[in-house]
Amino acid sequence: MTDVMTRVEAVEIVRSQRVATLELVTALPVRARTKAGIGGGTWSAKDLLGHLESWERHALEALDAWSRNEPAPIDRAFRTMSLHEINAREVARKASRSFDRVATGAGRTHRELLDAIAALTDTRWERPATSRGRAPLGRRLGQILVGSGPFGHDAAHRPSLEAFVREHGTRR
Repeated sequence: MTDVMTRVEAVEIVRSQRVATLELVTALPVRARTKAGIGGGTWSAKDLLGHLESWERHALEALDAWSRNEPAPIDRAFRTMSLHEINAREVARKASRSFDRVATGAGRTHRELLDAIAALTDTRWERPATSRGRAPLGRRLGQILVGSGPFGHDAAHRPSLEAFVREHGTRR
């Protein structure tokens, strides 16, 4: 027995937190969705969705690499870049995209991640990510999708998003 959250629990947390994020984003007037002011003040709701999508993509790439007993690409990225640099690179890469394009991509990646986690067996979830690893796959994946606890990435950004929604009103 391990202290790893179950796959079912992880899927439910990731799913329900995204629902809460999307409720806040869709409450914003359309023009406010691309206005900076979230977090440190430089991100828009579009940027936040793109950021969350990037980390879910990192998680999917990790699952793929781990299935081949290879290190996760995000782990390799951390050898040469800081978290801030990785985040800035991803936000900049998506900057020219429309809100709708970012939101659609984020939704697609989110569904892929939920499906990928659900498709894992409990045995695989509880074993190390690679033969050289020590932490169960579920814990390693939770570390990639961390925020305010494993799989809490959306929740970690919620206070800032809530404040932004309060400041910029709701869609009429």
